[in-house]
Amino acid sequence: MNDAAPTGDELVQVLATLANPHRLRVVAALVGERNYVSRLARELGISRALLQVHLRKLETAGLVSAHLELSEDGKAMKFYEVNRFVFTLTPEAIAAAAQTLTIPDAVQRDGEEGSRS
Repeated sequence: MNDAAPTGDELVQVLATLANPHRLRVVAALVGERNYVSRLARELGISRALLQVHLRKLETAGLVSAHLELSEDGKAMKFYEVNRFVFTLTPEAIAAAAQTLTIPDAVQRDGEEGSRS
């Protein structure tokens, strides 16, 4: 994440991503050190499959990064680490972000249909 204020779409994505308790726990676990999926799943007490779903969402939102590395025995291991981010949520920051929101097509169509009646 960069230091610039997020767009409305970026802010919605980050807040929606962090609105899940599993994902909050993943970010918290990665603050101290990077980790690989199997060990992280054991530490968090969730399945690797479920953890990978959450890690993909966190990566898509730009909150974590993944790096493939080879272990000593030649096995490929995917390590995750948390990316540095800071969000300041004030009414003014939300108002500025809201000005840049992309309006989904369905909402635009509903609004247009609603204005004709």
